[in-house]
Amino acid sequence: MVKVKIKKGDKVKILLGKDRGKEGTVEYVMAKDQKVFVGGANIYKRHVRKMGNREGGIIDLPKPLDVSNVALICPNCKKVTRVGFKMVDNEKSRICRKCGKEFK
Repeated sequence: MVKVKIKKGDKVKILLGKDRGKEGTVEYVMAKDQKVFVGGANIYKRHVRKMGNREGGIIDLPKPLDVSNVALICPNCKKVTRVGFKMVDNEKSRICRKCGKEFK
């Protein structure tokens, strides 16, 4: 199983791509593919033909970002940081590498 240090609900900053510099929250994580969906970022237009009950037209389609292209924003110190790990009572918890405090 592949481990991803960013979880659903984390606030992240986009480092690369057309939305570089934007901040948003992670809506969905695809751990196997190392991808994340960030709310309001990496939105593309798609032209869709009418089929059955579905209406045709131009729709907004969110696309995933690679995990390496986003950086976590610490909820305590509000800085862009990397994720560290710490063992507390045989339980692994995520910590901020800048301020050293635990994430939720």
